[in-house]
Amino acid sequence: MIQERTGAPLIELREVYKIYRMGESEVYAADGVSLAIYKGEFVAIVGQSGSGKSTLMNIIGCLDVPTRGAYYLNGEDVSELTDDEQAEIRGKTLGFIFQQYNLIPKLNVLENVELSLLYAGIPAEERAARARRQLARVGLSDKERNLPSQLSGGQQQRVSIARALAGEPSVILADEPTGALDSHTSREVLDFLQKLHGEGNTIVLITHDNSIAAEAERVVRVADGKIIFDGPAREAFSRGD
Repeated sequence: MIQERTGAPLIELREVYKIYRMGESEVYAADGVSLAIYKGEFVAIVGQSGSGKSTLMNIIGCLDVPTRGAYYLNGEDVSELTDDEQAEIRGKTLGFIFQQYNLIPKLNVLENVELSLLYAGIPAEERAARARRQLARVGLSDKERNLPSQLSGGQQQRVSIARALAGEPSVILADEPTGALDSHTSREVLDFLQKLHGEGNTIVLITHDNSIAAEAERVVRVADGKIIFDGPAREAFSRGD
């Protein structure tokens, strides 16, 4: 069931272009994209390699800026902010789940979850409490002293989910979160994303896989830097896409 869209969008792209120069040619990785995502939605941005979905992820995640156009996050125009200002918003508003987990090998599980809180200047006692709370949430309380190398792939991904949640973000941005996992473990991760959505979290899932995108309530399909479909998942895939 599609989340009812009320109030101002949490994420809004307005006529966003991202243009790269390749020799004498221009490549439009984002070609006039307008998109609004509201609080509590579970949206999959889906497309093949080179479609522009990674460009949209980088812009939404404040990892890149548009060539032109505007990007509003939680009502704030972040298009023209400095790198430091974007980093601050990224730390306060966004939680990232990556395909390759991006855990620090020399840090234990608890320290990995605490890391983003450390960068945000959260005091040590609060960091530990918040990290332990999220590790319990993903079922890894008994692994907090383990190193990443001592965990399975699914457990490492759950650590990355706990790390994303520890900052209490407004948006969880999941970039191909099951890409490195077997089918059983992928199912566990997707079930957990569904659980987070059911708790009211806003989730933006980036994927090339239609079967993964079908887990969302809303699908945004991109090709050649443009949005070619935006609607309920059941409609996206009933059309044979």
